[in-house]
Amino acid sequence: MLSEPRSGRLAAWGNALLAGLVSLDEAALAAVGEDAVHRVEGVPGESAPVGLTLALGRLRGLGVSGLRVALPAPGHPLGLSGPPEFNARALEAEEAVVCQGAALGLVPEVSEAGPEGDVHVEVLWHCLPVREAPPADVPSLGEAERELAEALREATEALTRLDVAGSGPVAEAAIDAYRARATASRGQDVLAPGYPPRAVRVLELAQRVGALVSLATAHGHGGAVSASEMSARALALRPVERTARRAQVAAYNAFVEERGAR
Repeated sequence: MLSEPRSGRLAAWGNALLAGLVSLDEAALAAVGEDAVHRVEGVPGESAPVGLTLALGRLRGLGVSGLRVALPAPGHPLGLSGPPEFNARALEAEEAVVCQGAALGLVPEVSEAGPEGDVHVEVLWHCLPVREAPPADVPSLGEAERELAEALREATEALTRLDVAGSGPVAEAAIDAYRARATASRGQDVLAPGYPPRAVRVLELAQRVGALVSLATAHGHGGAVSASEMSARALALRPVERTARRAQVAAYNAFVEERGAR
């Protein structure tokens, strides 16, 4: 969760475009990021997949006024509002973008090609109908920030309990790499122009919490020496990961929420 989801980049820069803060080309280029190409299929009025620049322009012309992020997980349809077909695709991808002002949503399908060290990533966004209803389980920025403060303490404690020596140099290297990335990312722009500073702060903290959870679960079982202890660790970290995902969604959606409150 340390890295930015593609739905987050698309929503953030799409919102900046819809607010008139960046151009179509700037928004599309930023949303693509380090991927080779993004295309969108199912755009109303288009019979074949089109480039992201054209797709964003077409959505704006259809009356889309904002873009929201959904980051669902099994049993937690975070940010979704239906119908079941769209929710199922979003759950499989673990992310989606939902349009405000038009009953449409976008779900990414990612493919990779090329040899190791020279992999090209292509993304095909599926534009599908959505139900116009309040998104599921999305907190306000204030709620997310309060929840994250406690979640960060819990995640840090869980990581500290890792038996790093028992997990070996891989775990030690991962922890060092996380600390280096966290330090290097401070002060960088993590959202598009127009987002409130509080949203940036919440997103950065959510990514830190998510990274700590990933470290605590991805590099061996550390000090857990029995099945019951491993199960207890997983149960303890699950709500922390859930809190981090909710906070990410709140941060990405803050642009739309703030504009709607004016």
